[in-house]
Amino acid sequence: MIVDVEVPTLGESVTEATVGGWSKETGEAVSADEIICELETDKVTLEVRAPSDGMISEIVAPEGSTVGIGAVLARIDSSGDAKTSVSGKKSLPSIPQDSPQPDAPDLHESRSNDSRPRDIENAPAAKRMMEQNKVSPKSVHATGRDGRILKEDVIKTLEATRIAQEAAAPVSAPQRSSETSVLEERVRMTRLRKTIAHRLKEAQNTAVMLTTYNEVDMGQVMALRAAYREDFEKKHGVRLGFMSFFIKSCCSALIEVPEVNAEIDGDDIVFKKFVHMGVAVGTPTGLVVPVLRHAEEMSFAEIEQTLAERAARARDGKLSMADLQGGTFSISNGGVYGSLMSSPILNPPQSGILGLHKIQQRPVVIDGEIVIRPMMYLALSYDHRIVDGKGAVTFLVRVKESIENPQRLLLEV
Repeated sequence: MIVDVEVPTLGESVTEATVGGWSKETGEAVSADEIICELETDKVTLEVRAPSDGMISEIVAPEGSTVGIGAVLARIDSSGDAKTSVSGKKSLPSIPQDSPQPDAPDLHESRSNDSRPRDIENAPAAKRMMEQNKVSPKSVHATGRDGRILKEDVIKTLEATRIAQEAAAPVSAPQRSSETSVLEERVRMTRLRKTIAHRLKEAQNTAVMLTTYNEVDMGQVMALRAAYREDFEKKHGVRLGFMSFFIKSCCSALIEVPEVNAEIDGDDIVFKKFVHMGVAVGTPTGLVVPVLRHAEEMSFAEIEQTLAERAARARDGKLSMADLQGGTFSISNGGVYGSLMSSPILNPPQSGILGLHKIQQRPVVIDGEIVIRPMMYLALSYDHRIVDGKGAVTFLVRVKESIENPQRLLLEV
């Protein structure tokens, strides 16, 4: 019996995906629930599993093709003969003696790879890239779930090897133009990267974006965090970070300035009576913005626990479409990368995004005296079509007041 492998439901408003890579070829045997290919959507990478035991009789959608929901990706011959026959399975090429032996035990293997289960199936794109570049899985630091090697892990290994080789190579004359192709690499943009580019340009073309700035003294929050950090972690099992203070501050400010939490729909302005807070997270494959739903109802512990869980899943590429949809306001923290000041770009159709930056010791004047304080620049980018300058400045001032006097968050004033 022939069983079709179809494109599953991709999530709300997502109608198509790109075939990222196949881990099986025509004629190879598969087991039910075994990963056979990957699909790249606008935000996440999905794994497609075999619906039954059998043999791949046909790959309908090759790597790089665009497919819609319900489209046939491949066909599996699940007849009894196909399940038991090995004649159609391709033989593996012999490995030269001087090539790395991927399955050979290595007494010097790193601790992280040594603990990785041997039956973990690496990402198809990662397997293909390792084969093409003759990279041993043992030399790759796996960051996927259960020690699974992802495509970005192989890219990092190749980049580290290239840098090491360039550092060790003697300085030579500049390459001639005929050798330029050796120094360049052309790769196809992932669907995620293309979507990021499209949405950022859409925000610039559609919204009337302005940015207002302020600075905040982080001393009180830092002191409060230092005083209760250990007790907080012991009770709630998660670290107390700065982001939860800013999320709580933003939720409070959005109540006073609701237009920053609104969006334009045609000729209407839709005011949201809830806060679905998007928090930008950098991953090896690009920027994603998981959403904390009803953040206004969360405690500090609930915010920190949800943030830690979403960030881990984002790095592992395990976020679902539901995790990334429905945000009403966003926060982007460029300070983790050392940014001192920037102008964040709106995440359509949202009307506001707060940019956080590096905490830096700077001289400031307090009560007529110059003192050194831990300061941070804040930047609010907003859609001037529905948010006036007064509202934007008021919002930013309220965030500043809450951070500099965190007791206001407890008293809700």
